[in-house]
Amino acid sequence: MIIRPDDIKNSVLDHFKGGEKQLEAKMFFDGTNRILTHARLIPGASIGMHTHDDSCEVIFILEGCGSILEEDTKKAVQAGDCLYCPKGGSHSLVNDSDADLVFCAVIPKQ
Repeated sequence: MIIRPDDIKNSVLDHFKGGEKQLEAKMFFDGTNRILTHARLIPGASIGMHTHDDSCEVIFILEGCGSILEEDTKKAVQAGDCLYCPKGGSHSLVNDSDADLVFCAVIPKQ
């Protein structure tokens, strides 16, 4: 299967997972697994802290920089980084820079 971002409607999600501002994303969902083919957090936006009870998440940072909060630890992230949150893990993604943070993510149910 080929998933092309141009074939997916762009969604704007306010305060995603309790975060700040908005997440813009082209999101594919097959009823079980979710793939964000192209997602963007503007400066000051975030995805709120959440736990992956029945899934894991792999995030590829494509452009920009920001921070990931894992449990109680804050780490800087930048373009080229691959982030992994295992099943049962908690995390948040924050754009604390002055430019857009662009990424793609795969969230397979386990």
